[in-house]
Amino acid sequence: MYPPPILTSSSSSSPATDDASSPLLNRNRRPSQPLRGAASRLLRRASSRGMMLRESSVRVRETAAEQIEERQSEWAYSKPVIVLDVLWNLAFVFVTVGVSWFSSEEDPRAPLRFWIVGYNLQCLIHIACVIAEYRRRESNRDLDSGLSSVQGSSDGYGAEIESGNSVAKHIESTNAIFSFVWWVIGFYWVTADAEELAQSSPQLYWLCVAFLAFDVIFVVLCVAVACLIGIAVCCCLPCIIAVLYALADREGASDEEIEKLPKFKFLTVRNSEKVNGEIRETRGGIMTQLGVDFPSERVLSSDEAECCICLCDYEDGTELRELFCRHHFHEACIDKWLRINATCPLCKFNILKTGEQSGDDAV
Repeated sequence: MYPPPILTSSSSSSPATDDASSPLLNRNRRPSQPLRGAASRLLRRASSRGMMLRESSVRVRETAAEQIEERQSEWAYSKPVIVLDVLWNLAFVFVTVGVSWFSSEEDPRAPLRFWIVGYNLQCLIHIACVIAEYRRRESNRDLDSGLSSVQGSSDGYGAEIESGNSVAKHIESTNAIFSFVWWVIGFYWVTADAEELAQSSPQLYWLCVAFLAFDVIFVVLCVAVACLIGIAVCCCLPCIIAVLYALADREGASDEEIEKLPKFKFLTVRNSEKVNGEIRETRGGIMTQLGVDFPSERVLSSDEAECCICLCDYEDGTELRELFCRHHFHEACIDKWLRINATCPLCKFNILKTGEQSGDDAV
């Protein structure tokens, strides 16, 4: 059957778009939902327990989760995924037709045929909804491109177009809820008298078992993938950025625009301070600008001398890049991020619009 939805998260600062399910992953953009919210709660809990996770690192990972969420729907409604989704659901229908043909003489006590027909009906409804939503998105994208060519910029228009209610997505959400109820009913009918059904109507019985098992396996896989993505966002953000950099469209800043940002060299300065009666060594440093006749310098405390993306302390001689919002990161870490998204991962400052900041989170 078609894949059941998996909820992902959004923040109050994100546009309220994509209100229902996508073909492979549900994208319910309502406030306080799991992917970014779960990552945020995990990181904040770890930080509160003394695991050296600073507020800035938590905010970077929340922004990364938001980026994954925003691109998820684009990937889920890409043409290859739509074709695969349709073929997968049609395969269930064709298998049902074949098994029904060969099992025409079977007469199970439980209404297995009725359940199988309802199961396939849900598959067909899902196919219709997915195709309708795909066409709606394509028409909106064409309209958005037309507005962009006329106005010179598409800012704001895409959000307005995508915010329109989609009947297909509402039907798909209802269909997904009903599919869960139908699965429970089928499970009850199959297990209530399993031995008798396996003997009297083996083909219909095992077809129902196969359909029920496929649904369970797919849900487990979806939950496992979601957990792996959440763990990767929390613990290995550079890996996520590398995957997005390799697979996603480069919609961020160009190499020329990134190179305009100032580069610095970090020099470690070791100090000692008394904490709770104990003398501890701290590793702050000085950022010295590169490639200019009169370099500027900036002193960093031990708390600031860390890349919020990879969570690594700045080593002596490390090259850093500072954005116009004064946030700094490892050059390699931030360059890949900016090629995907031209905003600061901490405050969402747009480096292509140096005169303004985007979002209420800008600092």
